[in-house]
Order: sequence, then C-alpha cells, then structure tokens
Amino acid sequence: DPLEIISNAEKVIDLSGQVVFPGFICSHSHLYSSHMRGAPLDIVPPHTFDQILDRIWWPLDEALTVDDAYSTALYSVYMMARSGVTCYADTYSGPNSITNVLDNISKATQEVGIRGLIGFEVTERNTPEEGFAGLKENERFLSTNDPEETLVHGIIPVHAAFTVSDDLLRASKELSDKFNAPLTIHTSEGEVDLQHNLEKYGKRTIERLHDVGFLGERTVLAHCVHVDDNEINLIKETNSKVVHNPMSNMLNSVGFAPVVKMLNEGIIIGLGNDGYILDQYENLRSALILHKVVHRDPRVIQPDDVYRMATINGAKLYSLDKKIGSLEVGKEADLFVVDTSLAPTFVTEQTVMGHLFFGTFSTSDVKMTMVKGKTIFKDGKHTSIDEKKMIEISRKTAAQTWSCMKTIK
Repeated sequence: DPLEIISNAEKVIDLSGQVVFPGFICSHSHLYSSHMRGAPLDIVPPHTFDQILDRIWWPLDEALTVDDAYSTALYSVYMMARSGVTCYADTYSGPNSITNVLDNISKATQEVGIRGLIGFEVTERNTPEEGFAGLKENERFLSTNDPEETLVHGIIPVHAAFTVSDDLLRASKELSDKFNAPLTIHTSEGEVDLQHNLEKYGKRTIERLHDVGFLGERTVLAHCVHVDDNEINLIKETNSKVVHNPMSNMLNSVGFAPVVKMLNEGIIIGLGNDGYILDQYENLRSALILHKVVHRDPRVIQPDDVYRMATINGAKLYSLDKKIGSLEVGKEADLFVVDTSLAPTFVTEQTVMGHLFFGTFSTSDVKMTMVKGKTIFKDGKHTSIDEKKMIEISRKTAAQTWSCMKTIK
C-alpha cells in the first residue's frame, strides 16, 4: 500500500512532475582514459586496433602514477554520476603503478559516493612477472576492502587472451573462486585477439577461454565483437555474461558485436563505455541505433532491450541484482530523478522510454541522484565535491602524464 509506505517513511520527497529511474550501471570502463581527452598526439595515425593500443593506450598505461589513478577516477566517476550512473565497473592498467593503486581509485569513488567494481588489469605484455604482480594487487584489495562499508567491490580483470598465458588465466580464475569475485576480460574486441589464439593455440578466443576453465557465471566478457555461433553457444552454456561497448567499438573501427543474436539466445548483456564517452545517455542511444543500422531493420532491437542492459542486466553481471538495478521495495535506493518540465509531449508510463531514447532527456535534466538512499547530486550539483578543485587536480596530473609520454607533442 503506497499510503502505508509513505506514512512509515522517515523522509518524504515530493517529485511531482518528475520521473524516477533506477540508477544506470556502466558495466565496463577505464577511468584513467580521461587523461587522453584532447591530447595532441604526435604519432603515425593507427589503422588497426593493435596499432591503437601500441601507439596510444599502452604508452599512457606506462606513464600513469597512483596520483593519476586518483585524479582520473575522481573526474570520470563524477562525470558518470552526473548522467545518472550509480554503479560502474572499471579496469585500471598501469605497469608502473601497481602497488596499492586500487586504494586510490576506491578513495575517489567513495568521495563521489557511488558504487564501484574495481580491479587491476593483469597482463603479460611485458613480462610474466608483471601479470602476477597485478594479480597480487587484486588479491590484496579483495582481502582488505569491505564493500559494505565502502560501496566498492573488488573484481579481477584480465586484459585480453592475446596478452596473457594459460597459467595467468588459470590463476585469475582461482583467485575469483577464492573470493567469489567477478572475473572480466576483453574478448575478441579486435581481430588481433582472434588471430593470436588461432595461430598459437589453434582455437578461437572463446574456445580457448572455455578450454582453460575461464568461463562461468562470474565471468564478464567485454566486447565479443569477433565471435561466431559456436562461441555464442559456449557463452550461453557456461552462463557467462557480456558487456556491449558500442561507441568504443565504432571509434576503434573494430566492428560490431552480434548483440541481437546473443539477446535472442538469452545471454545477459550489460552496457559499458570502455572509457570513451562517459555520458550514459549517449551510450544508450548509440546502442539502440547501431544495430538498427547494421541489420538495416528498425525492429531488431528496441529501447527496452537497451534500457535493461543499462540497469537490471548490469546488476546481474556482477551479482548485485538483489540490491540494485530496478526500483523495488527492499532494494537499496540507487536512483536518479529527471525533470520533465521541458518535455514537448506528455510523459507517462507508456511514453517515458520514447522520451529517454529519442532526445527529450539529457544529463542537464538530472535533478537528483541517490545511492543507497543517500543524495549525492541535487539540482545538478554534487553535495560535497568542489567541481573547480576537481578539475584543477585533473589538469595538474594530466600535465605530468603528458610530459612523460613520448607520443604527446
């Protein structure tokens, strides 16, 4: 009985003329990518995905410090929260800033006040020792962090099958089993991943991950662009999950994930930004439009499909669906409120998805964001963070990062 709930409430907020949404969930990001915004790159323009990694992102990784991890996390988490994101999953990559780096990302996340799923991205692209050092940092954080106190959970990210050995894949899975922690990996994002596994192991990417025992209900596969029908069946049979990153896939020109086919198979798919565009509204609309264009059929995917990716499916990916992802009695009040005063037509239960996906609402319309019942944004302003100071910190550390990168003019 709504009236009984209201009468028993500690606080009642009048939201007449506004829409309450469950908080968006960004299921895959790289917070540190904010340091590359506007960077004047002095490189030969890459024309393949592996060249993009080698000429842009891996030089950035190597220049990052633990201070950068804090400043980039603070900025990126803040900007996501402005658009209604109340929970995100991030993988941090920095071979020269491993030890205790997750504490800095956690600190920034707590200052913004949303939920975070964070881990150090293990890779052996330089040495095997580097990969196991990253795994050790994940184990340390999982051992010391209390998500009930911090709202920050530890996860175990692996870069990609083409930069790790079977031994590191197995060790990552063992750590996941030990802590019952989510396991995530970039999967067949670019053709380089698929080609590496075919040439070295005689298997496609998902096939290799399956044979080494990496797949499972806690495994979250980011991208899954170059996967075939057999690999989709393996994802389904193992109850593995997928994160779709449409804007990043388009930016890197790697192709498009067979999302429609995976949805039809009942695979749970979340929505991520891969560190590119932090505004969740843009990611939602891109996910909707991309597949209509690719299939040349406006019927293949609908707003409700994408909306679930950004809400309840994102929660299911990380086993948080009993707490967040929808507005239900007993859940933990992760939500945001949108003002409808500028809507050109009526906003009702039947029309709200149309307004969300076809341009009525934007980040500027978000009037309040709440996480676990606590208001963190109100009338477009954070309740405690000094935005000007945050930008100053970001620019200062970015300048230091750029000075360390040979690819910056």
